Amino acid sequence: MTTMSSQPPVTLADSEFAGDTRVDATFGAALRSYLQRVRGGDMGSLPAILGLIVLFVVFGLANDRFLSALNLANLITQAGSICVLAMGLVFVLLLGDIDLSAGVAGGVSACAMGLIIVNQGWPWWAAVLTGIFCGAVIGLVIGLLRAKLGIPSFVVTLAFFLGLQGVTLKMIGEGGSVRVDDSVVRGLTISNLPVTAGWVAALLVVVAFAGFELYQYRRKAALRLANSPLSVVLARVGMVAAVILGVTYILSVNRSVNAANEIRGIPYVLPLILVLLVVMTVVLTRTSYGRHIYAVGGNAEAARRAGISVDRIRISVFVVCSSLAALSGIIAASYAGKVSAASGAGNTLLYAVGAAVIGGTSLFGGKGRAIDAVIGGVVVATIANGLGLLNQSSYINFLVTGGVLLLAASVDAISRRRRSSTGLG
Repeated sequence: MTTMSSQPPVTLADSEFAGDTRVDATFGAALRSYLQRVRGGDMGSLPAILGLIVLFVVFGLANDRFLSALNLANLITQAGSICVLAMGLVFVLLLGDIDLSAGVAGGVSACAMGLIIVNQGWPWWAAVLTGIFCGAVIGLVIGLLRAKLGIPSFVVTLAFFLGLQGVTLKMIGEGGSVRVDDSVVRGLTISNLPVTAGWVAALLVVVAFAGFELYQYRRKAALRLANSPLSVVLARVGMVAAVILGVTYILSVNRSVNAANEIRGIPYVLPLILVLLVVMTVVLTRTSYGRHIYAVGGNAEAARRAGISVDRIRISVFVVCSSLAALSGIIAASYAGKVSAASGAGNTLLYAVGAAVIGGTSLFGGKGRAIDAVIGGVVVATIANGLGLLNQSSYINFLVTGGVLLLAASVDAISRRRRSSTGLG
């Protein structure tokens, strides 16, 4: 009779999908996993966030007015049009393309909106929708030329960059301008939510974000998918809540320099940006359309062989980009109070592209998020705002912004190289 000797249990080797069921059980394990991804080149928006913190500290120490409620509200409105335009450019950049005409497309669309309100007497909502429709048509034509004729996006959009400026000149005349004095459109950047409404909105956003994060945690845990520990989820919720409630508190303080008047509340442009951010994030991360964009940006030929209509995706991203550019132009017109022949030209596009890249969107395609545009837009606006308070010359602003963009592009290239060497991308 044979006796069974005690042997250690036999364990099977991990399969390719074993990582899907691994869970970082502790906060420390999750932190080590994150640091490992960073060392491997997957830095995301971390450089931009660290840079933004440094900018706030430097400008806050250099000028007491920088961190005042009045200046922070101005910073938000200044960043509004850049963030929206950069969000549109993220869609194009994800495919490795570029849209040099996005800025002037926004100018043409805002001009159409202004003329319709002034000359035709249309209500604001109809004029705004018409302006966005103009942007969508411009994007559709660019997308068709790019996808169907195979013309490089740089060439197509450069031609539109020049041509659309001529369209604006024809519409309003050289040296002319169109006043934007509709109370709703103008109030988008110069008016504020009531304080109570702002607090209610902020609390709802925090509760919704916390509920979504906890739902995702429970769902992944039930399916035994890779998931962050509960401590990390709670820490993430806490940080987002601190930022949202802190900004709401600061903007709820009276920031008027005139004792006879009160200026309180969140500028209307901020909720608009947050809504767009949520919508664009859901589109890119929670829909098959978004997954197809990343697939085409990662490898267009592989996506085509997988049955994805590459041309349709390529056309659609230009439509999205130009539509958001139109909305960006409307926000800029609201802030300036007018539309001129120079609207959307000059450095508008360069700042928006810089914002997307600084935030973490790759120029090589296949990597980027809507939040990258918002973070990068705040960085670009912070540089201009902070240097303006320090009474620095314009050339300093260009030098600093250009340097930050070059640094961001270098980080992107180095990260891409490290991901390739470590087999992560």
